[in-house]
Amino acid sequence: MATLALLLLFYLFHLQLDVHALPSSSDYDFSYMKSVYSASDLPLKEEYDYIIVGGGTAGCPLAATLSANYSILVLERGSVPASYPLVLKSSGLLTNLLQEDDGETPAQRFTSEDGVANVRGRVLGGSSMLNGGFFSRADDQFYNESGIDWDMDAVEEAYQWVEDTIVYQPNLSAWQSIFRDALLEARVGPDNGFSLQHLVGTKTSGSIFDNEGRRHGAVELLNRGELKNLKVAVEAYAERIIFSSKTSGVTAIGVVYSDSKGRTHEAFIRDEGEVILSAGAIGSPQLLLLSGVGPVAHLSSHTIPVVSQNPDVGNYMFDNPRNNINIVVPFALDPSVLQVVGITNDFNYIEALSYNTSFTFPQPFSFYSNGITPLELSVATIVEKFSGPLSSGSLRLVSSTDVKVSPTVRFNYFEEPEDLVRCVRGMRTVGDMLKTDSMARLKFEDLEGAEGFRFLGPSLPSNQSDDVSMEAFCRSTVTTIWHYHGGCVVGKVVDGDLRVVGTNSLRVVDGSIFNTSPGTNPQATLMMIGRYVGLRMLQKREEAKQIIYYQRK
Repeated sequence: MATLALLLLFYLFHLQLDVHALPSSSDYDFSYMKSVYSASDLPLKEEYDYIIVGGGTAGCPLAATLSANYSILVLERGSVPASYPLVLKSSGLLTNLLQEDDGETPAQRFTSEDGVANVRGRVLGGSSMLNGGFFSRADDQFYNESGIDWDMDAVEEAYQWVEDTIVYQPNLSAWQSIFRDALLEARVGPDNGFSLQHLVGTKTSGSIFDNEGRRHGAVELLNRGELKNLKVAVEAYAERIIFSSKTSGVTAIGVVYSDSKGRTHEAFIRDEGEVILSAGAIGSPQLLLLSGVGPVAHLSSHTIPVVSQNPDVGNYMFDNPRNNINIVVPFALDPSVLQVVGITNDFNYIEALSYNTSFTFPQPFSFYSNGITPLELSVATIVEKFSGPLSSGSLRLVSSTDVKVSPTVRFNYFEEPEDLVRCVRGMRTVGDMLKTDSMARLKFEDLEGAEGFRFLGPSLPSNQSDDVSMEAFCRSTVTTIWHYHGGCVVGKVVDGDLRVVGTNSLRVVDGSIFNTSPGTNPQATLMMIGRYVGLRMLQKREEAKQIIYYQRK
């Protein structure tokens, strides 16, 4: 059981890679620390142009962008990466994810009502400081179905701004090369080589790990801001949004937050400013509910005064199901993170990693005096997920007063039959890969000369043409790939400009706005959106100034 738990946690915040003329390595840049403060050192009342709740994957590029012209307060519930040094290097991935959650760790654990264990980021830089580093742009479906009127030239510029700062081209490992060849043999083509674009076929992608194993997450995007205009409060728990109804409609005017000493602070926004939620797919809908924005019946059941009725806050919670097989390899294999992806015409995504694990055997097999024989094994894993999904669930409060208590969430994996069909289709492609010449070298030979794979954990059904067996495999092995999204989706909770419907001066910029996943991994899209929205906001404020100027003339 311990070995299987280790295996599952190794996938956490999965790894992948893509880029153009990118550097191979770079030292850390901690310049942003000039703008970081412990929340307990800040005044009990302050005023800013913008308040961003959440210094994560979207919040950091958003804050950096807006700081060009305005004063910014970022409220981050975790601490700085330097407080958890292992988040800064690829070798620390497992340790960060395996350590017990004592409330101070960079990864906060939660288990959905589906019974699937999951994780939230709790560190400046968010989940980009915990994940496997894979960086790949969104697919066309995401833009077409997002409900946002995109300026694609600005999208390209925003991606480029991120990629020029923290994205690197990886060196392909031995297992990733075998995996790539097996994908192509299984007709997951064409061979797209190395690319950051979302392309059907097989490709190598980019990483926020450089080739020295150093992580360069969203936190380093803060370095591109105007640091004198930027104040980042760490260990700051946003408790609720402050609203005023004195003007037309319900208007956000500030945020109440607490520090590590339990003191309560109030931060307010100046005229024309905004409160922006970037607390993620769990944190943003939770904060709206705690602040009285949401379904009346649910708020009333927690005796929370209704500020703005919105029946869809916390609804449309999606999580991409992950299914995989783990192959014990008959030779030593270096550990590798996800570097290659196969994208089918049906938008199944197939990726791979490798790692080493050990088993122990008691006497009489032991040659050691302590009675234990260690056996080192290399394991190659093939992972499958699909875009979407169609199945969704909901998020609801557990506590009406304590933001540190995680809400309950259910994702309803495979509730929609088409999701199960897509899982079966994707795992059949994995089965096709096992029949390729490229994968043959991973087989063991028994005493009679017969060859076959050895699996750690479940193997695919022997009859992969049998729908019932394949569906049972998908259901019994489902887990998360940590790409959950929704809860504040566009067209339901926020409009096309990501403003919270029924309120003023309140916006949401994070994965909670997604009604579909943006491809293989969401972090590239989230960083792009942070930059993109920030630039749009700067542009609109400048346009408003020009209108006022000409009206006065």
